[in-house]
Amino acid sequence: MANWQLRQDCSWLVLLYIFLVTVRGSVTRQIRYSVLEETNNGFFVGNISKDLELEPRELAERGVRIISRGRTQFFALNSQSGSLVTAGRIDREELCETVSSCFLNVEILVEDTLKIYGVEVEVMDINDNAPKFREEEIEIKVSEHATPGSRFPLPNARDPDMGVNSLQRYQLNPNNYFSLQVQSSTDGVKNPELVLERSLDREKEATHQLVLTALDGGEPIRQGVVTIRVVVLDVNDHSPKFTRSVYRVSVPESLSSGTRVLVVNATDPDEGTNGEVVYSFLNMESKASEIFQLGALSGEVLIQGPLDFEKYKLYEMEIQGQDGGGLSTTAKVLITIVDVNDNAPEITVTSSTNSVLENSPPGTVIALLNVQDQDSEENGEVSCFIPNNLPFKLEKTYGNYYKLITDKVLDREQVQSYNITLKATDQGSPPLATEIYISLHVVDDNDNPPTFSHSSYFAYIPENNPRGASFFTVTAIDKDSKENSQIIYSLVEDNLQGAPLSSYISINSDTGVLYALRSFDYEQFRDLHLRVEARDRGNPPLHSNASLSLFILDQNDNSPEILYPAPPTDGSTGVELAPRSAEPGYLVTKVVAVDRDSGQNAWLSYRLLKASEPGLFSVGLHTGEVHTARALLDRDALKQSLVVAVQDHGQPPLSATVTLTVAIADSIPDVLADLGSLESPASPGDSDLTLYLVVAVAVVSCVFLAFVIVLLAVRLRRWHTSRLLQASAGGLAGLPASHFVGVDGVQAFLQTYSHEVSLTADSRKSHLIFPQPNYADTLISQESCVKSEPLLIADDSATGLGECGHRSNQQAPPNTDWRFSQAQRPGTSGSQNGDETGTWPNNQFDTEMLQAMILASASEAADGSSTLGGGAGTMGLSARYGPQFTLQHVPDYRQNVYIPGSNATLTNAAGKRDGKAAAGGNGNKKKSGKKEKK
Repeated sequence: MANWQLRQDCSWLVLLYIFLVTVRGSVTRQIRYSVLEETNNGFFVGNISKDLELEPRELAERGVRIISRGRTQFFALNSQSGSLVTAGRIDREELCETVSSCFLNVEILVEDTLKIYGVEVEVMDINDNAPKFREEEIEIKVSEHATPGSRFPLPNARDPDMGVNSLQRYQLNPNNYFSLQVQSSTDGVKNPELVLERSLDREKEATHQLVLTALDGGEPIRQGVVTIRVVVLDVNDHSPKFTRSVYRVSVPESLSSGTRVLVVNATDPDEGTNGEVVYSFLNMESKASEIFQLGALSGEVLIQGPLDFEKYKLYEMEIQGQDGGGLSTTAKVLITIVDVNDNAPEITVTSSTNSVLENSPPGTVIALLNVQDQDSEENGEVSCFIPNNLPFKLEKTYGNYYKLITDKVLDREQVQSYNITLKATDQGSPPLATEIYISLHVVDDNDNPPTFSHSSYFAYIPENNPRGASFFTVTAIDKDSKENSQIIYSLVEDNLQGAPLSSYISINSDTGVLYALRSFDYEQFRDLHLRVEARDRGNPPLHSNASLSLFILDQNDNSPEILYPAPPTDGSTGVELAPRSAEPGYLVTKVVAVDRDSGQNAWLSYRLLKASEPGLFSVGLHTGEVHTARALLDRDALKQSLVVAVQDHGQPPLSATVTLTVAIADSIPDVLADLGSLESPASPGDSDLTLYLVVAVAVVSCVFLAFVIVLLAVRLRRWHTSRLLQASAGGLAGLPASHFVGVDGVQAFLQTYSHEVSLTADSRKSHLIFPQPNYADTLISQESCVKSEPLLIADDSATGLGECGHRSNQQAPPNTDWRFSQAQRPGTSGSQNGDETGTWPNNQFDTEMLQAMILASASEAADGSSTLGGGAGTMGLSARYGPQFTLQHVPDYRQNVYIPGSNATLTNAAGKRDGKAAAGGNGNKKKSGKKEKK
């Protein structure tokens, strides 16, 4: 039992200790200082840093500051000394006129801990005010029949100071009729009264001048005076009397100006002017005189200024009623102001922040608020709240202070800012409310990694792309803001065919654009896979990856490759055999080709581009097989040259060609004998010389054309002169008649001109024969022989074309060999443009074909692909059109040529062609059947 009692006593001691500690902790929150009024700015009040147990330098570091309440700031903190000092003039009488003790409350806030400390500063009074009467002079009317001992009230003086500095005593100047007495009321107010000491005689002295002095007890003593003028009146038997000695009334503070508060009434039984009572305020405070107005005759107390319960709750006034005879009486009026709910609550934001970091823990302080209402009782009871749909709440702390704190974790990506409405409502009727708004911005925290729109991407790029070309763009989005949302793109390091991936592809770190650093080859690799990383600039940075598959698109960048027949490596030409007995559709050979591209770029088609014998062979469009298109004839050449083109289906299509040589023979020896005539192409070193020769031929042609024009002009001039001479002389003598021909009765001299350019098989030994005149006559005169001597360029030139014998008039014997050389043979290969009768090609198509072959031969000579001379008697065309372009297919025109003056015709002694060109066959092709037609 004793142990249980001991334990109970110990528990009570513990509870008492806790209570004392709590009380001590709360007491330490209240700090008290005192300061004299009217001190200078910066006057020391107290050491606040010491009382807060802080160093002076910590005041600024921890955000210690005074919370401002009201418009006037009376105190300030000195951050260097850590003391509380005055910030302006402090007048105790202005702040606390009606109370004896004047205290100013100051709240000090410590920002880092959001603790509030209350400081109470007492303002000490000094004797800075002298007693003062309301009026400088007053008049008192006294009847001459007034008995000694009669009392007359005097106005009292007001001294706003307190204690010994306030009004202490009155004194009256010495005189023979009056004395001074002071009466103290229950509230401590001293009321002076004038007492009549002896009877007055109006006939001796009608007025008396007195001086009343009010003195305080300060150091030094201050005083105030008022002059009293006493007027002696005739007899007045009765004094006025009020119906009440004290009038009490309560009025609401909401009354407007001009409203009647009460009516005082005093009666006097005298008649005439002695019974008329006049009312006036006596000993009225200055502020009350501004609020109330008294009717002198009616006794109505009216409101002339605004009432404010928060400033003055009670007005005490004294009203005097005086009749016409000078007798007076007084009554006290007490007006109590009743509070009205006319003040809305005031919300003061003491400390706040306009931003808070997202993901801050619940309970993070957003703002510190002070809520107050100047009304009293229920009208001053205030409740503060915020909307329920916000993640915030209010907590009451010290006094009327509230903390606005977070109720849950904030997410900036959901709500970036809040406009918080704080509403304070009092309990008055009707209730008044006040709303303020606090804008809060949620500061971003790097809590969201960048995200790609897709986890994997597919991109395509054509091969042979230019280096540095962009081919794709990846985009990632970060829901954070500012630097937390700034994304840096990069490639995850990897190797591709032994080389780092960064040597193939690069990415713009800001935009995510991918660039190809190399020109890709579809035949090398067809796709590659990489990973793109997006990293933000937050701290710490967050990242995410996405895969990218890059596919190389095939382009038609590879020409078909001929596998069979294989291209020659030693200058020789492969030969395919075809028997003369082959039927149409006989498979001669097959061209085999491949294309390294894919798809339609690798689809190949074959076609016969060129053939020495058109229509003899055909090529399969898709197989490349070479078949005979018809039966072989005896007139078909032994060697046939085919150019086969292989083309793919790309855009644009690419192609390759191969030249096939088909030997038509029944036995191998025949083939071998004919193969010996094939010559290898000239060396590339001769291409430059060939180009020079072509240029020289063009220049010579231009010179010859100019020469022909000049010669024609000279001939026309001579012809015109001969006509004039014939007209004058009657004829020409000395000229054979065979040199003239009649045209419409006019004899004209016929003479034609021709030029010839011969190129031998060896282009370095070419002959250039300049223009010479050739006469249409078969007989060549001695004079014409002299004029027609040709100019030979080369040392090993052949026999001249127009050589004359012994300069005689003998007819020249006919040339026994009139066969055309290969250079003079018209038409295309073989006899396709002519028949065996040997007619001269006389249509435009044959002529154009011949010109095209000559130009093609010259073009090959210019680019070095072949020489102008492919062999003797081939006119340099055998290399392009094949060895079958021989003299055996040229028709024999000699049988159609008639030689004037002779019975012979140009016929071959053997009566048929032998297939070989004469070594010195320089017969002029201008003497053909085409000349005979002219």
